Amino acid sequence: MSTMQIDRLLDTVVRTGASDLHLTVGRQPTIRLHGGLRNLQTKVLESDDMVGLMKSITPERNQQELQEEGGTDFGFAYGDAARFRVSVFRQRGDIAIVLRQIPNRLLTFEQIGLPEICRDLIRRPRGLFLVTGPTGSGKTTSLATMIDYVNTYMDRHIVTMEDPIEYYHEHKKSIVNQREVGNDVPSFAEALRRALRQDPDVILVGEMRDLETIEAAVRAAETGHLVFGTLHTTGAAKTIDRLVDAFPHSQQNQIRVQLSTALIAVLSQVLLGRVDTKGMVAAYEFLVITPAIANLIRDNKSFRIDSAIQTGKRFGMQLLDDHLWSLYAKGMISAEEMIDKCKNPTDLSNKVHSAGGALSRPELEDTGPSEE
Repeated sequence: MSTMQIDRLLDTVVRTGASDLHLTVGRQPTIRLHGGLRNLQTKVLESDDMVGLMKSITPERNQQELQEEGGTDFGFAYGDAARFRVSVFRQRGDIAIVLRQIPNRLLTFEQIGLPEICRDLIRRPRGLFLVTGPTGSGKTTSLATMIDYVNTYMDRHIVTMEDPIEYYHEHKKSIVNQREVGNDVPSFAEALRRALRQDPDVILVGEMRDLETIEAAVRAAETGHLVFGTLHTTGAAKTIDRLVDAFPHSQQNQIRVQLSTALIAVLSQVLLGRVDTKGMVAAYEFLVITPAIANLIRDNKSFRIDSAIQTGKRFGMQLLDDHLWSLYAKGMISAEEMIDKCKNPTDLSNKVHSAGGALSRPELEDTGPSEE
């Protein structure tokens, strides 16, 4: 299987607008389209095909990492058509590859349905703005949109640290320096430590995955920078708990105090397949840190944040489940999809039933006693 072959596969991905391409031994190349998997009508892949495909796209350095670590990730540009984030790994002694298509068009607030108030918040000179949600929920896209807004309308020095870089930003009114972890800099923590000497106004931390990175991000937000960060949590209250829990017990009170002053907003999102048209729609939970909510964070009362979000509608706040319900009520998403992605499945299932709806779940019917 030559490079010609990978080009044909990538052309299909770009043409159909698929989000991912899966390549593994014993199966035809498969794309993920609108959330579902679809086989492409080509031959079933064999071991040799996979080695050929891997070599045709994987840089030397990453081939070495694959040898040593059993897996490697990198980004590559497919001409002008698209960029891909690639994960190559070994399974059962063979090679498997997953390519995620990264859209190269930046979208506007309207196109992705971001809450209006985000605009005001990202004009602030300092603070921590968190965007959270499971993998593939569109966090990168939301962040790219916000960074592009700053870049277009404000003169700022924006430093991003990403793994890998997905959207490329041109310099507009701002200067944008994008550092790729593993390529330009060894780690997020190191990139953050250096960033503070680079006269930044805005810092994007692609992933706040360890204590050192979280500490540095909070410190940067306190010292007069606007810091965007991401976590893989669902829901605003859970996000705050997750940050605090990263610290040893003796430091948890202090980090609560720091978060209560540094945090400006938490945007938590999930991506859902639409039933009314093709494509996806995002549902958001949005927490804006008001003085009252800052008190809840400081006093370790994050369990009361959800009800504070409900009463904070005038600040543009909303709960994820409320947004999901409104998308379901408008006929945009199925009840099943809503229940899958929500925070309180029991409450929403009851709501569906009392509204006269039905949940079709063949796998839930008559399966005998459950495993749990």
